[in-house]
Amino acid sequence: MSKNKKNAAETPVKKSFSDPEYYFNREFSWVEFNRRVLSEGLDPRTPLLERLKFLAIFSSNLDEYFMVRVAVLKKQIEADVHKLTPDGRTPQEQLDGVNQKLLPMVSLQHKFFEETLRPELSKNGIYILNYIDLNQEQKIYLKNYFEEHIFPVLTPLAIDASHPFPYLSNLSFNLAVMLKNPETQEDLLARIKVPKILPRFLPLPEKLQVEEKTQTVNWMGVPLEQIIAHNLGSLFPGMDIQEYHLFRITRDADVAVQEDEGDDLLLAIEKELRKRRIGGTVVRMEINPRMPSKLKKILMEKLELSEKDVYTVEGLLDLKDLMSFLGLPLPTLKDPSWTSTMPPRLRHYGDEIGTANLNEKNGIDFFAVIRQKDLLVHHPYHSFANTVQGFITQAAHDPNVLAIKMTLYRTSGDSPIVNALIAGAENGKQVAALVELKARFDEENNIQWARKLEQSGVHVVYGLAGLKTHTKIVMVVRQEEGHIRRYVHIGTGNYNSKTAKLYTDLGLLSCRPELGADLADLFNFLTGYSRQQSYRKLFVAPVNMRDRFIKLIRREIENCQDGDTGRIVAKMNSLVDPEIIANLYKASQAGVKIDLIIRGICCLRPGLEDISENIKVVSIVGRYLEHSRIFYFHNKGKEEVYIGSADWMPRNLDRRVEAITPVEDPDLTKELQEIMGILLSDNRQAWDLLPDGQYIQRRPTDNSPELGSHKILMETVAHS
Repeated sequence: MSKNKKNAAETPVKKSFSDPEYYFNREFSWVEFNRRVLSEGLDPRTPLLERLKFLAIFSSNLDEYFMVRVAVLKKQIEADVHKLTPDGRTPQEQLDGVNQKLLPMVSLQHKFFEETLRPELSKNGIYILNYIDLNQEQKIYLKNYFEEHIFPVLTPLAIDASHPFPYLSNLSFNLAVMLKNPETQEDLLARIKVPKILPRFLPLPEKLQVEEKTQTVNWMGVPLEQIIAHNLGSLFPGMDIQEYHLFRITRDADVAVQEDEGDDLLLAIEKELRKRRIGGTVVRMEINPRMPSKLKKILMEKLELSEKDVYTVEGLLDLKDLMSFLGLPLPTLKDPSWTSTMPPRLRHYGDEIGTANLNEKNGIDFFAVIRQKDLLVHHPYHSFANTVQGFITQAAHDPNVLAIKMTLYRTSGDSPIVNALIAGAENGKQVAALVELKARFDEENNIQWARKLEQSGVHVVYGLAGLKTHTKIVMVVRQEEGHIRRYVHIGTGNYNSKTAKLYTDLGLLSCRPELGADLADLFNFLTGYSRQQSYRKLFVAPVNMRDRFIKLIRREIENCQDGDTGRIVAKMNSLVDPEIIANLYKASQAGVKIDLIIRGICCLRPGLEDISENIKVVSIVGRYLEHSRIFYFHNKGKEEVYIGSADWMPRNLDRRVEAITPVEDPDLTKELQEIMGILLSDNRQAWDLLPDGQYIQRRPTDNSPELGSHKILMETVAHS
């Protein structure tokens, strides 16, 4: 480092990092993340059916956002909360800003689908038809189908003085039908719910699929709501049907549980879930522009909505159902198929370990592999089923295994992991599972698994009062040659075989004594009355994680001030915590070079002169959901790399149980650095965050090839 730079580092500009100008708003940053999701759907480089997928994800994300975050803002406004966010905004200012930003994005999404993607689908033999454009034979078929399969499911509800306005369930899709009684000339109103139990898009039989010129028909059908709308006469015989209008509502669906020590948490969660099915207050209504103002006013009044809560969109409502088209057998319209592979050490296992140690079930003795040295797995590039799942399954059946302990935050509906735990208990092992019942939108699934586990003899714990257990850990206790050895898995992602194919996550498999001892202490903290405050290797939230991370950042500052190089690279889902951000600003002022790979929310403002000019922030949105957390600190060349379950957010550091582990094997630290290097070099799915809050997508130049990190990582693993 030059003398001038050193002097600059020694005398940083004094700033107050509590100043709102140094922080982006959390809600607005989330909106920008969803804009990047939408952009993948708009991008012509994305295969056609994958573009539908991203439009569907955009809609699904919005549903959850309104159900939780917008609902919270509305509650704060009703409670007359005026507390400012770090960026200096009130709840009302945030809600107004969210609406202002989202309305044009939603309009763009629907306009793009109607004007660009729908015609493009037709060119590729996928016809989402409007009912009015069908020929007579097709209409007759759908009328008969309606009478036989749809009509029995529907329940038309009258709305008048003797029939009060019905309660509309969360995310319900409805037809408001305006009628006239021909005898009395009285205007009437009714509501019909479009049933979720039926497919949203109904295909026509092959014999009725009329080919367009020489174009092959790959799929042809009609939206369910249009079939209902054009057969309303069967539901209201004797009435004159004037018109119908579609609308969809979103309700507050946040589950709030008061956790008292004497309460049964499982029963409390079940009670709250019953409330969620009905839903809380309405926070959004989506309509088409042709809805008459009189009907719109009635709905707004009955649902207690303001004009700002109404989203008017052209075309089909609820585009998240477009996800179903990804199931069409049309590989040329999707991302190239990819099959997860095994890490090289497992792929060449027989050569390295010897056939005497081969496991009868899957050919691999995971305990022998882990004893040799630590193993790093990177999903979905490495198979989850053949690594983490295989490890737990082997433990469940190994006669030398005495105990299995693990945390379950989100798991799949037909979870092989849960089945393995049940098998372990049936085989006489001590099996303990900490099931987090408060995992949002997975509560019901987790309750079902908790009961099944308990019935099989597994010790089930529901977590700590006031804290969510978000950490991803497994410990296997094994008897070996007269002594006990503990094997561990510490990961960044959930033990879910389905999402492991879609989310990028990391896991460390190890039998290092210090990690085993730390996990033993952590499980005692989770299941008993332990107040463990010190850990040998692990960073544990809410115990020591915040302090440990701040110390690592400050060590880089001190190294820079001493004339050495300071370097931090951190990858996570979200960066929100003001204290961490303030320390990163101080590090930047001291000359520490910082690269942040933040998929979603980022409240730090990079590139500010004298504040964050040494900080760069990149977001990667592509084929896979970036979910892994990696933290690198240069440490005067004695590099330290960590992985784990926590983002740098107040909730992760203060209100959740999280675990971060060091990765100490030199080969594995090198592998993690290579992964981050690939992500930082991405010029296909990477977006650079600017000081004003905008994200600019990187593009390959004329002289540089396209470098998509997900594609590169797939190719790297395939050839390793």
